[in-house]
Amino acid sequence: MPDLIAVDWGTSSLRGARLDTAGNVLEEKSAPLGILNVPNGDFAGVFASLFSEWMKPAGSVCLISGMAGSRQGWVEAPYVACPAGLEELKRHLHWIEPGRIALVPGLSVEQGEVPDVMRGEEVQIFGALRLAGLSDGLFVLPGTHSKWATVREGRIVGFRTCMTGEFYGLLSQHSILARTLAADAALDEAMFLRGVTRAGNGEGLLHNAFGVRALALFDRLSPAQSASYLSGLLIGEELGHEAPAARDVIAIGAPALTARYALALKAMDVAVRCFGGEATWAGMRALQG
Repeated sequence: MPDLIAVDWGTSSLRGARLDTAGNVLEEKSAPLGILNVPNGDFAGVFASLFSEWMKPAGSVCLISGMAGSRQGWVEAPYVACPAGLEELKRHLHWIEPGRIALVPGLSVEQGEVPDVMRGEEVQIFGALRLAGLSDGLFVLPGTHSKWATVREGRIVGFRTCMTGEFYGLLSQHSILARTLAADAALDEAMFLRGVTRAGNGEGLLHNAFGVRALALFDRLSPAQSASYLSGLLIGEELGHEAPAARDVIAIGAPALTARYALALKAMDVAVRCFGGEATWAGMRALQG
């Protein structure tokens, strides 16, 4: 089996890895050329400029996950409906060059009358399953749009999206809270957990969020503390809906974000195991093999 070229192509950036047959990373590359930053929409040109050398050996195969397969990406790869496992994704790979370059399709699910979608996270989930040696579990993938996914017998049976990260950006930069809040301040764990606890008071996020403003006015929160407190309110609100009865959760994503979720979940007596970028590469190799 030749080396696998794995590419995670998101909205604002992309990263790629050359993997050997065991899934070990031989080389990695990254660039600020997400789907919204591709000059003149020349996806093929960007791909060639970064990965043509890796693709030279005969039999080379590249799998691309993430937003490159969206309607605004290279080519739209239709979603696969849940429940779905690796076999369903393999059958619906969207080949840009048959046998050589393919887009991973992403998943969809119906939530009552409203659909939900993910692109890229499904690969991370299957990678984490492989790394952890599991076939079942509850997964959270924190980010601008956090995902909560349930896996049974190796198949994603359902998931939900929460706009937690995006709401933090909106409130901390474009609301009245921005005037007394340092959005990029380092995490204050005590204030973060205070926000997580406050989120569980049953009074609702719309009321609790204004408390950030009031506490600052009475000098009970500094700008740096306000940032951690607001983050705790939002993540606590999310956890109250998505993990009220969880006993253990696998978190996948950037360490700074998964650390916050782990901190909040452990305060709720939930065991947490975290994975980072390695989950993507493990998922890609699982798709190929």
